[in-house]
Formats: sequence, C-alpha cells, structure tokens
Amino acid sequence: MTEVHRTDAIPYYCRALDFERLLEEYPPAPLFYDRVYRLERARLRAIQEERFLEQVRRAWQIPFYRRRWEAAGLAPGDVRGLDDLGHLPTYTVYDIRDSIERNPPFGDFMGITPHDGLPLVLQTSGGTTGMPRPHLYAPKEREVMALLRGRCLHMHGVRPGDLVQSTFSLGLSNGGFLMREAIWKYTGAVPIMTGAGNSTSTKRQIEIIRAWHTTVLTGFPAYLRHMALVARDELGVDPRSLGIRLLSSHLGVEDRRTIEDLWSAPCYDSYGIHEAGLMAAECSHQRGMHIYEDAFILEVGDPETGRSVPVGERGNVFITTLYKHGAPVIRYDVNDISSIMPGTCACGSTLVRLEKIFGRADNMVKLRGANVFPEAIGALLGGDARLTGEYVCVVQRVGEAGRDEMTVMVEIAAAGADRGSLQAELEGKVHDAVGVRIGVVLVERGGLDQYTGLTQTSKIKRLVDRRQT
Repeated sequence: MTEVHRTDAIPYYCRALDFERLLEEYPPAPLFYDRVYRLERARLRAIQEERFLEQVRRAWQIPFYRRRWEAAGLAPGDVRGLDDLGHLPTYTVYDIRDSIERNPPFGDFMGITPHDGLPLVLQTSGGTTGMPRPHLYAPKEREVMALLRGRCLHMHGVRPGDLVQSTFSLGLSNGGFLMREAIWKYTGAVPIMTGAGNSTSTKRQIEIIRAWHTTVLTGFPAYLRHMALVARDELGVDPRSLGIRLLSSHLGVEDRRTIEDLWSAPCYDSYGIHEAGLMAAECSHQRGMHIYEDAFILEVGDPETGRSVPVGERGNVFITTLYKHGAPVIRYDVNDISSIMPGTCACGSTLVRLEKIFGRADNMVKLRGANVFPEAIGALLGGDARLTGEYVCVVQRVGEAGRDEMTVMVEIAAAGADRGSLQAELEGKVHDAVGVRIGVVLVERGGLDQYTGLTQTSKIKRLVDRRQT
C-alpha cells in the first residue's frame, strides 16, 4: 500500500505566522525607536491594557493559573485592567517545578503540547539547580523573543555587517540559540556561535576572533573577563588589540569597568529569563535598562505581600508578558533583586528603566543576623588587580549548634603574592562591608572551575550550599 504524504499535515513554520502583521505589532529596530521607544505614555498604557487583558483571558484557559487564581478567590472577569494586576497572586520557580512534578514531563503551566499542530521549539532553563525546566514556545512568541533580543543588540550598537561572536551555551538552555535567531534575523549582522568553553575552548575562541576579525562579543561577564585574561596571560595577546568594538552581556553585579578596560570596549547590560526572553536593555548612556513595555510589565515588589514597592526601592522582580499565547507569564517572581529607576534617560526614551540586578533573593544566606548575598561579595572583590575576579561562596553548618558559616574562595591572578597578608586584607574588607566574619581561601588561577563551571557553561555558579549534605 502506497503511503500518502500530505503537506497540509505538517505544521510549516513559514505558514504559522503573518510576519508583516507581527512586525507592525512589535516593531524591530530601528523602527522600534519611533514607534515604541519614545511613545507617549498614554498611548503605551492603552497598548498594555489591551494586551494584558488578552493574556489574562488566555491564562484562565490554562490549569496552572485557573487553579491558583480560584484559590485566591478570583473568577473570570474580576481582572478588568492593569489597575487590577496587583490582585493576581505571584508565583515562583518552585510552583513551576511542582507543576512539572505533578504533570510530567511539561507541567500544566503551558497551554500547548507537542500534539497541537503547531511548529514548536523546546528549550530549557540553565539547570544550575536541579533538572532543567522545559519550555515549549509557539511560533509567534518565539519570533517576538528573537525580535526583542535584536532590539537589544541594536541598542548596544550592533549593525549590519558586524561579526558577532556569541559565547552563550549551545544546548538545551535557551540563551545561545535565541541569540543566534536574533542576530541573523533582526540585526543584519553575522552570528559566530562558538558557545561556551565546553563547545569551543577559550584559546580557540581567541584564535577565531583574530582570524575572522570578530567585531562584537556576547556572553556572561565572567567568561568575557576570562577570555581577556587567557588572551593576555596565556597567549601573550593584548585583548585590546583584537578589534572588539563592543560587548553585550548580562552584567548583574559584575564590575563593568574591569571588563571594559581589558577589552578597551564598552560593555552593555541587558536582562532576560528563559521563559520570557530579553526584557530590558541599556542604551548608549549605560544608565539603567529600558524595559520593552509593549511586550512586558515588570514590577519590583515585596515577595511576602506581592505589593509593588516605591520607585527607587529594591525588591523582587515580578514579570508579566504581554505577547505569549502558549505559556503566558503573569506575575512571576523570579527572585532577582532590582529597582525601578526614577526620572527619564538622557536618550529621550519614555520607557521605564530597570536598575542593575543586585543579586538573587534565593541566594541570600543569613549569617548571625546579617543578610549576605554572594554576588555582592563578588562585586566587592571584583576590582582587585591581584585577583582574577573569579569567586565562589561555600556555606555549611558547623559545630554542635549547627551554625551557618560561609567561606569565600577566590583566585589569585599571579604567583608571588604574599598570601597571608592578602588573605587578612580581604577578610577585613569583607567584614567591613557585610558586618560578619567570613573566611577567605586563596586558590590558584583556574582552581575554581570545578565549582563555578566557568569554562564549561555560560551559567556560572557562585554559591555552593553544603547545608543539606
């Protein structure tokens, strides 16, 4: 019997989208600057209202939200606009993990399955804590995510003809492949997808930069710094001579100036998560990250009450998407700590700005009454030329009382340092900053890779918690 192949049974990506309409709804750069970047606030609010209500309607069709919202006493129709956003309960990654455990393998927080007849992409979280979280992306939301990352790269200075070398991990995690989609679809530049050190060794990455005349580097700051040090100290190549004209990163609390000095190029910040993509990015002024408010609402709030905190105060970032159909994200508390910046940027944009990410609330360790963030300790030590900038905090319970203690392991940049005096100096510096004694252990360059994964993955680990072992 002859098998009949029907093309209409295959969900072709090219037939899944009205691209012209999509580009009207979410203009890419440079159209973005006139149509969204400087849009009057009243008009932007109206766009947000319409898109937010559509997200809420869609969420009521998804068991995860329906279950949580009904438990909070809500019914369809109760949320009538953005003024009611705060009535919706927040949720965290632990709720997503619970959803996956109850409804394997994908959970019930997504409203799509592989059998729905859509061309879908599956990517995951970085998986630094536990099993990577799978996420299915429908065509429209995947394309919008690439478009928004393209906006970010244009704001950072990427232009047609640039050779953009991306050191984000290539694999299950979302960042690397989304970066590739954004570069070649929405910037006119050419992606060079070397990936992290486990895909392409750091020395080979430097060789590629030299041979192919890479003009832009993207990646997490720790690896960008590591690349420069390998070029300078192991290959004898001054990274400033390699012709990199800009760096695009997710800085968090990392020391921007150290990285910029090493490469002699500006390093720009941005913010995103795998469930939602790129949400905010710096402009050339490097004064906060402009939120793509036609696609997101970002609140900074109190995780205990779910209420937003005043502008300028720090809290947890709550994320609401305005463009997702397969898996809307509504008031997702991602545990990143930041603040909404007051005032406007000198660039003339009307978009609200998110300040830098100061750390993660779930990385906080309480030591003798003091709240200690590993990222803050790293920032404190990051500008010391005697160190490589690599660190990891190890927390464990000691003694019969089971008191929590932390040790900071840091790498020495060069041999010959007086270890005793350097250790005492660093311990004093940390104590003055956080108010409690924290031991410092000095290790040779490269000695922390087994803990941080610096040369193996783009998602660097800064906290090793041994309290449960």
